[in-house]
Amino acid sequence: MSAWVIRGLGMAVLHGVALTLLAKYAVYHPTDQTLVVSVALAVLVGAAALWSALDAWRGLPDRGRAWFIAALVTGVVSGILYVIGRAVFVDQTGVSELGGALTGGAAFSALLVLIPAGLGLFVGGRIGRSQPSESEDDGEVASPSPSPAPRPRRRAADEELSPRPRRRGRTPNEEPPRRPSPRIRPRSEEPRA
Repeated sequence: MSAWVIRGLGMAVLHGVALTLLAKYAVYHPTDQTLVVSVALAVLVGAAALWSALDAWRGLPDRGRAWFIAALVTGVVSGILYVIGRAVFVDQTGVSELGGALTGGAAFSALLVLIPAGLGLFVGGRIGRSQPSESEDDGEVASPSPSPAPRPRRRAADEELSPRPRRRGRTPNEEPPRRPSPRIRPRSEEPRA
């Protein structure tokens, strides 16, 4: 099964259940909904962000496209599930509510998945993952290997004792002859205007 199907249907069920529970709570507590709505939004946003961050951390191939399609599927399916859940458990809503649930409600649900999933993919991709060693793949625990000993540094006295290659035409202590730069002319050779 494709990655977007699992993510889209899982998030759609979560959104549909959350919206139905919020509608049921609104029947009994019509004026006191702020805390419950805030907690429900936090759970929905957190679920999408955490799941997408885990996908990025695990290195799921084509994860961006999977979450984009999953957000679109979540919007439509959660709208349908919300209308069915509200009709069965809350107030016997009819098919007339389906239009609003599939337009504005679906767009809001899709954004509640898409934006946190994008953030989760960004953060999950930045979290470092330890690379397993070859012996860990076999089920063995790798013992820490000692680091190689650093090379001893050469001292200045050693450098003086080492023979230097000779260049042609000069003795070791002789400096090369200085040649005038072709761009700089002595004042006596400059043409007068």
